[in-house]
Amino acid sequence: MSNTAHPCLSCGACCASLRVDFSAWETEDRGGSVPCGLVVPITDELCRLRGTDHSPPRCAALTGTVGQRVACGIYEWRPSPCREFEAGSDACDRARMRLALLPLQTLAG
Repeated sequence: MSNTAHPCLSCGACCASLRVDFSAWETEDRGGSVPCGLVVPITDELCRLRGTDHSPPRCAALTGTVGQRVACGIYEWRPSPCREFEAGSDACDRARMRLALLPLQTLAG
């Protein structure tokens, strides 16, 4: 096992540059796990993580300083778009570049 911390723990770019929409069925009040206090209803079937529709966006569950040290306050209960987002993907690198951070592949080698 590597002693290197996961790159997301010093990044947070996706949480501070992307809108996060997800099914209303992922919320606590509908049997899911996303805390209702962090949910903004969009339609009967669609919700958004609070803060991600601001300009600039920043998820209300994100703690810390982007690009230095961050954490997700609802990591275990985060919605599917957050679970499916991949560190080092093209979307990750675009989010990092929006915040003047180098792409992860550049940092790796």
